[in-house]
Amino acid sequence: MRDLGAGFRYLLKGQRWVARHGKQFGFGLLPGLITLVLYVAALVALALWGEDFVTWATPFADDWSSPWAGLFRGFLTVVLFALGLLLSVLTFTAVTLLIGQPFYENLSEQVDRDVSPDGTAPESGLSLLRELWISACDSLRIVVRALVWAVLLFALGFVPVLGQTVVPVIGFFVTGFFLTEELTAVALQRRGVEVRERLGLLRSRKTLVWGFGTPLAVAFLVPFVAVFLMPGAVAGATLMARDLLGEETAGDGAEESEEEGARS
Repeated sequence: MRDLGAGFRYLLKGQRWVARHGKQFGFGLLPGLITLVLYVAALVALALWGEDFVTWATPFADDWSSPWAGLFRGFLTVVLFALGLLLSVLTFTAVTLLIGQPFYENLSEQVDRDVSPDGTAPESGLSLLRELWISACDSLRIVVRALVWAVLLFALGFVPVLGQTVVPVIGFFVTGFFLTEELTAVALQRRGVEVRERLGLLRSRKTLVWGFGTPLAVAFLVPFVAVFLMPGAVAGATLMARDLLGEETAGDGAEESEEEGARS
């Protein structure tokens, strides 16, 4: 349970860091705004032409008597839009990180320099194109896994009672894990940590991951909130990545003493 609280504190620390560094916060907003515009356009298109697509995809219902064809296609249209909305939540971070790779890479480095005892930040030594390629491949892997989970959870949502109570809670925890995986990848990739090793690190501290990612998943349900929280989420994920790797962070000792004093 202590890790659960620690994960949430990293989320708050990240937001505080960008609040103190206005320039980094401003640049960090741009990728999220671009992604938001793209996603809103896609969802509007789905709302406008989703019914036409469902009608085209279900020619077998043309001969059904009224009102069954309309009800069936209306239900599928709602399901299609709901699935699109769920996928947009699950993939928003991955797409934003891909679009904003240079912005978030720089932000993460600044966080490392700010909190590192020697004022340095790890560097990958790779070219920008190589980093973008690795980031794109990693994001694609995460998105594919997220889609599998999205379809599974969406299907389980039709189970009476459980689908309306337990499944949404599980969905937030699963989404939180994927969000954390995507966000910590910025700092861990720069340290040369491969995908398999990253997953091992995150799975070894699941409660820490859930404490960080689950509140973020809830907040990301509101698109504009997601945009404004992204820079701080990247900063907080960088701080958490240092914890996962056991790196010393300036001020940790003082913060621990304050926490112990508060508990006593």
